[in-house]
Amino acid sequence: MPAHQQALDVLAWVCVSDRRLLVVRTRGRDAWYLPGGKREPGESDDAGLQREVSEELGVRLDGDSLRHYCTVEDVSHGLAVQRRVRMSCYLGTSTDTPAPQAEIEAMAWFSAADAARCAPAARQVIAKLAADRLID
Repeated sequence: MPAHQQALDVLAWVCVSDRRLLVVRTRGRDAWYLPGGKREPGESDDAGLQREVSEELGVRLDGDSLRHYCTVEDVSHGLAVQRRVRMSCYLGTSTDTPAPQAEIEAMAWFSAADAARCAPAARQVIAKLAADRLID
């Protein structure tokens, strides 16, 4: 990977319920990811996260509840050319019930024991959530 290549700038929603983390799987992919995606040029974290989560899960996040949880960097998963991914993760709530939309084939609620089924950056977030005792 060229040293000059910038990491992909990704935003992710960290949704925890009943000590489980919400994860999604895109059609044609074998790994699970956190809901979210790439930021558009000039887009704020809030706007980008709202757009991506709405497209993927049909929910509107409560903007007042969003707070930065962590930022992780790791290798990409599922891209033809491997890149670094820099993922800014936000805890927050929604009053809507998430349901797979657009390119999302499935969603699930994972515990720390399920981390091996996730993309590398998501595994880092799961480890932090488990260390912080937010998921089992």
